[in-house]
Amino acid sequence: MRIGLVGAGRIGARHAAILAGADGVAGLLVADADPDRAAAVARETGARPARAVDEVFAADAVDAVVVAAPTAAHARLVARAARAGLPAFCEKPLAPDVAGTEAALREAAAAGTLLQIGFQRRFDAGFRAARAALRSGALGRVHTIRCVTSDAAPPPAAFLARSGGLIHDCMIHDFDAVRWLTGREVVEVYARGSDAGGALYREAGDVDTACALLTLDDGTLVTVTATRCNGAGYDVRTELSGERDQWVAGLDARTPVTSAEPGAAAPPERPWADCLERFADAYRAELAAFVRAVRGEEPSPCPGEEGLRALRIAVACETSRREGRPVRLPAAS
Repeated sequence: MRIGLVGAGRIGARHAAILAGADGVAGLLVADADPDRAAAVARETGARPARAVDEVFAADAVDAVVVAAPTAAHARLVARAARAGLPAFCEKPLAPDVAGTEAALREAAAAGTLLQIGFQRRFDAGFRAARAALRSGALGRVHTIRCVTSDAAPPPAAFLARSGGLIHDCMIHDFDAVRWLTGREVVEVYARGSDAGGALYREAGDVDTACALLTLDDGTLVTVTATRCNGAGYDVRTELSGERDQWVAGLDARTPVTSAEPGAAAPPERPWADCLERFADAYRAELAAFVRAVRGEEPSPCPGEEGLRALRIAVACETSRREGRPVRLPAAS
C-alpha cells in the first residue's frame, strides 16, 4: 500500500525510516508544514516529498495516513483522513482535550475508517511478556503496580509550552499501559507535582516531576511517577506485584539504575538515551500492526478509543494535582 506521512519532525523522521522499509508498503509520501523538512526526510529514506500537506489527501494519492505532526494538528488531520476515506495511525494524543478527542473519534466512526493511536508500549516485548504472565494467573492476585517514566533531560522550552504538560505528555503512556496490562479501569486518582527544577517548567504552567496514585476497579493500587530530569538516563519500568510472583517490564542491562548493595553489578556504561532508542522495536511493531490492520489481516490492537480512555485519566490527574484532592472517574462506557 501507499502511505502518506504527515509530520517530519523527530518522531515523524523515525516513522519514515521504518515505513520506507516495511513489508507491505509500496510507497511513502512525506509531508510537513515545512516543505524543506519533508524533502530532507524524504531524501534520507528514499520516500517521495510532498510540496504541501494537501497532497496527502488528494484523490488516490495514498491508501493510508500516519499522523506525526504537532499535537495541535492531530484532530484536524485525523478528520481529513476520515473524510477522505483513509485509515489513519495517529501519535498520541488525538487532541489536547477530551472534546477534541471525541470529535476526532466521531469523524472516524461516521466515515467507517480505521483509526489507531500510538501507544507503543503495547508492542514492547517486555511489556507483552508481563501482560501474558499477569493474564495467565502466574502472578496470582496483583495487589500493587509501580510505574516509572523518566526522561534523561528536559525537552526544549518551546516543546514544553505545547506538550500539554508532564501528565498528559508522559504519564498518559503509563495510564494506557496499566489498563492494557490488567484489563481493569481506573476509578480514582490522586496526583501531586513538583516544580522545584528550572523556571522553564513554571513558565509553561507545568511541573518537572509528578506522582499519581491510581485505584483500579478491583482495588489494585498503582503508583505512577514521572520526571523530566533523570540524569542517569531514560528509564521506563512497570512492576507487577502479586501474591504469587512479581514481574517487571523495562529492567535490563541498560536500565539507568545503580545498586547500592556490595558486590552488585556496575551501572550500565550506555544507558537508554530516550524513547526512540528504548522503544525502537516497539515503534516498528506498532506500524507493522497498523499496516496489517489496514490490509484487513487483523484488527487494530490499539484503536483510537483507547486514547480517549487514557486521556480521561490524565485529565483527572491534572485536576487532582491542581486542586490537591482525589478525583473520581465516571464508570467506563
